[in-house]
Amino acid sequence: MDLITEKKYEEMDVKELFKIFSDDKTNAAVRNILIEKHLYLAKILSRKYMNKGVDYEDLYQVASLALIYAIDRYDISKGFEFSSFATPTIVGEIKKYFRDKVWTLRVPRRIQELSKKISNAKVYLEQELRRSPTPSEIASYLDITEEEVLEAMEASYGYQPVSLDMPSNDDSEDKDMTLGDRVGTEEKNFKYIEEMDFINRFMETLNELEVQIIRGRFFDNKTQSVIAEELGISQMTVSRLEKKIIEKLKKEYNKVV
Repeated sequence: MDLITEKKYEEMDVKELFKIFSDDKTNAAVRNILIEKHLYLAKILSRKYMNKGVDYEDLYQVASLALIYAIDRYDISKGFEFSSFATPTIVGEIKKYFRDKVWTLRVPRRIQELSKKISNAKVYLEQELRRSPTPSEIASYLDITEEEVLEAMEASYGYQPVSLDMPSNDDSEDKDMTLGDRVGTEEKNFKYIEEMDFINRFMETLNELEVQIIRGRFFDNKTQSVIAEELGISQMTVSRLEKKIIEKLKKEYNKVV
């Protein structure tokens, strides 16, 4: 790319740049400009968590990586502002960084080491099976009990941001309902909830199994049957746990409205 084209990109507004990047995700020049234009978000959000036992530079690095991740995932066609989309992602990664720090200090070394083995096993088995392995399959591969796998997963469960307006296709009566619909919100409230980091905080209250169910249903758009097969449990169990999580979500949501 020549300097004239790069200068032209630099003179464009953010929405124009995101449209170009949406059409061509390999455009490194536009991607770099978008990163530079939005690094202020990483700086501002990093400063909010200063003086809590972690170096600012470490926080800024985590926030910057989260920003890049948000830029790569942002879909301008959905109509909401990038800052509203990126803020929960960045804050979520910063909080996860703090959780990991605390986890390292509080969780027994045996569980920490087992969690690393399980993580590596999941990556290997996903490639071999071309799907997410079940706890029993991980246990068999590592020659440990399924209870040990579940214990380690419970201690180190992760987080993935989930959108309230992501539909969950299924063969049930409420197949077209979104997570937001189930809470009883209106479309105009989605942006407010995302800005308040509601979903991030709610996901932090779930255990590993619950996270995988919500992630599969509302983030990966999977049916209950598919999730049940992946997790090695019955479809009825997935349905029961999903209803339980939604009820919990309703209660949490009612606290902020």
